[in-house]
Amino acid sequence: MSQTEPAVYGGWQAERSGFIGNLSGFGFILVAGAAVSAMIPIYSRSWGVAVIALPLSAVMLVLAYGRVLGLSADEWIVLAVRHQIAVATSRNVFFSGIFAPRTKDGTQPMDLPGRLARLHLLEAPDGLGGQIGVMHNSTEGTYTAICRVTFPGLALIDTEKQNARVRGWAAFLRSHCKEDSAITRISVHQRSLPDDGAALRSWTERHIAPEAPQAAVQALGELMESAGPVATSRETYLSITLSAARARLAVKGAGGGQVGAAAVLVREINAMAGALSSAGLQVAEWLSPRGVGQVIRTAFDPEAQLALSARNTAADDAKWEGAPKGLAPEVSGPAATETGWGLYRHDGAWTVSYQVRGFPQSEVYATFLQPLLRPRANARRALSLLYEPIGPAKARQELAREKTKRDAVRKVRAKTGRAESEDERRESMTARAQDVARASGHGVVRLTALIAVTVTDLEQLETACAELQADASSAGLEIRRVWGAQDDAFSIAALPLGQGLPDRRVGL
Repeated sequence: MSQTEPAVYGGWQAERSGFIGNLSGFGFILVAGAAVSAMIPIYSRSWGVAVIALPLSAVMLVLAYGRVLGLSADEWIVLAVRHQIAVATSRNVFFSGIFAPRTKDGTQPMDLPGRLARLHLLEAPDGLGGQIGVMHNSTEGTYTAICRVTFPGLALIDTEKQNARVRGWAAFLRSHCKEDSAITRISVHQRSLPDDGAALRSWTERHIAPEAPQAAVQALGELMESAGPVATSRETYLSITLSAARARLAVKGAGGGQVGAAAVLVREINAMAGALSSAGLQVAEWLSPRGVGQVIRTAFDPEAQLALSARNTAADDAKWEGAPKGLAPEVSGPAATETGWGLYRHDGAWTVSYQVRGFPQSEVYATFLQPLLRPRANARRALSLLYEPIGPAKARQELAREKTKRDAVRKVRAKTGRAESEDERRESMTARAQDVARASGHGVVRLTALIAVTVTDLEQLETACAELQADASSAGLEIRRVWGAQDDAFSIAALPLGQGLPDRRVGL
C-alpha cells in the first residue's frame, strides 16, 4: 500500500461465549430438558402426558433460543432475578459520606461502591522524585497506574503521519503480546467534561501584552465570559495493569509484596515512554494519589469538575497557599448511588452505559470512532477501550479452536443441504487471514469497548441516549445497553481504573 493512501482496518471477530454453539450452559440444560420432555409421551403412550410435556418442552426451547434485546431469554431471566434480589435486599443502594467507614486510628479510607470496593489506592515513587497512585485489586492481584496523555490527533495531519502513528500504536500493543507478559490489560479512556473556561482565562491574563489595545482586551474578556461556561473539555487517560502472579519473580526481586509489585509496575511504565512517543502520545503526567482521586470524583459528580478546575488553576500560581492540586482519595467516592435495571444514579447525575457488541463489518479508517466523541451540550460522554494482549501459544489455541468450530459447522451444514451464507463465508476468510497474520508474527488482543452517557437533568437522559445511538450507528457500531449490570459497566466505561470484563465462558 502506498504511504500516501490512508490505511483501512477491519476483521474484528466477535467472541463466541456459548457453552455449545450459541447456547449458554443453562440454555444447554433447557434444550436437553426439552428433548427429554418431548420423548416422555412417546414412551408412556399417553395423550394426557403429551398435553403437559409438549407445551413444557416448547417453553424450554423458547427460553433457550428466544432473544430479548440481544440477550437470550434464559440470560434475561437470570439477570432479572438477580437484580430483583439485589433490590429486595437493598444491595443496589450505596451510601457513603457520613456513613463512610473509618479505621481504628480515625482515618477514612477510599470508599467506593460495588466492584470498586475491592480497590485500594497505593502510593509509589515514580523514580523521578515524585509519587504516583497505584490502584491495587486485591481480588485479581493486579496493580494499575494511570497517566493523562495528550495527542495531536489524526484528522488534521497528513496521511503518512497518520499511518505512522497508527502503526506505532499497533507496535506498542504487539510488544506486549508475548508469553507470560506481566502487563495484562491496557486501557484507553476518553471523556468530555464541562469547562468553565477558568484555565483559559488564567492563561490569557498571563499572556496579554501590556501594550495591547484596551478595546481588544475588553472584547476578548467578553468572549471568554460568554463562551467559557458552555464549553467542554476532553481528557484522555491511559491505564496500564500489571499482574502480580505473572510477574512474581520480578516482584520478588524488587522486594516482594505490594511494594515490590508497585516497583515493577513503575519500571514497566518508564520503559514504555519511547513506544508511546512513536504512537504520537505524550504523557502529560502519571497521576498522583490526589490526581486519581480527582478523576474518580469528577466521574461520579460531573459538576465537581468546575470547582476542581478552578482550584487547580489557582494552585499553579506561585502565591497560592490553599489545598494542592487534585482531591484527597478518601473523599473521592460518591455520597450515594443506586443501580437500576437500565440506569445508574450517582450523586447528582444519571448514567447509562453501553457495550459495543459489533464493530464495522467493512473496512474503516482510523478515525471511524470520531462520531462517538462529538461534544454535546446536554450530556457528558466517556469511551473506554480495553486491550488484553494474548500470548502466542494461547492465541494459537484460540484461533485453532475457532477454526475447528467453523469447520464442524460447515460439515454439518453440507450434510443437511444448507447453503453457506456470505456472512459465514466472510467470517471464515477473516479467521484464516488472522491465523496467517499470527503465524507471521502479529499479535492478538482481546478488545472490549464500552460507552457511558451522563446527564445532570433526568429529563435529558433519553434524548442523550438517542443521540449516542445515532452517532454509534454513524460509526458503524452495534451497541447494546448493559441491562441489569449498569454499576459494573459504569466502573469500566466512566472510570479509567483499568477494570475489565471477566474471562469468557469456555465453549465446546
